[in-house]
Amino acid sequence: MTSFFLNLSSNQWSTGICGCFDDCSVCCFAIWCPFCFICSTASEFGEFCCLPMIDNCACTPPVSMALRASVRNRYGIQGGLASDCMYVTFCNICSWCQIARELKRRPTVQMVVNAQPAVLAIPPVVVSTPKPVVTTQVTTTVG
Repeated sequence: MTSFFLNLSSNQWSTGICGCFDDCSVCCFAIWCPFCFICSTASEFGEFCCLPMIDNCACTPPVSMALRASVRNRYGIQGGLASDCMYVTFCNICSWCQIARELKRRPTVQMVVNAQPAVLAIPPVVVSTPKPVVTTQVTTTVG
């Protein structure tokens, strides 16, 4: 059994694709209520909970693949789209279990953005107006 206190800054998944005994509660939830489990996992990742239902309309589940790639990207886990495609197509529920275990084990980075108004100093603009040109017209009469 894999220790819970792994080096979570590593570039590998913390559990294998078939690591159900690493966290039995995740696998029991996935086996007994797969749709609720998948929606719950998507929600924990920050996605709309019903988004995975789109996967029921495709041969290769696009949401499962996108979410797996996003988890890899967020935590810097090695892998590629080819392996993601293989896992979500042939071992979909195991892939979701692996994602759920990863979300439980890795800390989520919360970013707080404090948007306060900034005062910009704009230098004064000097506009000079052209001085009027006065012309005098000299007329001469011959005569």
